[in-house]
Amino acid sequence: MAVKRGKSTKKRKFDFRNLPILIGKCILWFFLSTILWVLAYRFINPPFTSLMILRNIERKSDGKTFKTEKDWVKLSEMSDQIKRAAIAGEDQKFVHHWGFDMKAIGRAYSANKGDSTKVKGGSTISQQTAKNVFLWPGRSWVRKGFEAYFTVLIEMMWSKQRILEVYLNVIEMGDGIYGAEAASQSYYGKSCRNINRSEAALIVACFPNPLRWTPSHPTLYIRHRQYLIMKNIRNLGPLKFK
Repeated sequence: MAVKRGKSTKKRKFDFRNLPILIGKCILWFFLSTILWVLAYRFINPPFTSLMILRNIERKSDGKTFKTEKDWVKLSEMSDQIKRAAIAGEDQKFVHHWGFDMKAIGRAYSANKGDSTKVKGGSTISQQTAKNVFLWPGRSWVRKGFEAYFTVLIEMMWSKQRILEVYLNVIEMGDGIYGAEAASQSYYGKSCRNINRSEAALIVACFPNPLRWTPSHPTLYIRHRQYLIMKNIRNLGPLKFK
């Protein structure tokens, strides 16, 4: 009579010789998936961002209702003033650089020397777009590294016009307000297609902290920023995208 062999109770041990292959596969998967992700958003408008999700979680924890006001508008339909104000206020070299402003990065690096836990700005519009669309909120060297990676990808795969269009449609512009159209409707009761230079400059002046500052009740500091942005708009000249 044949004797049935019992199932082996021994567990297979992990073969560390396969570790480099596993790591290589993970790296390859990361590169392929992120490249496809960025390529998709060249043609598809991002439906939401991680910041939108986070802000709604914060609102829910505070007992508030969910709020995400956004309405996508093509760059070609936006007022020229909001485009110029964004570039004048946030990244005057936007149409010329390839994603990074080395002088601004140098200034940020000098400011960060004394504190390695918090990473200060120096971000271009391209970097901000990469952060807003593909990454999580926060400041750390790890996130900055991913930000640089995604910045390179969007500069390679998107046009400057596409970068600016996505930027102006997803950036936070108030409590639950995202993008130029929602901001224009909320603060001025009209479309971003029709806002003037002063109105556009005031919106952009609040970009650094839209939850603290608002065009509805501008402080003296925000008024000063508005003045500087309007001055820079006049000095920009025509926008000639590459």
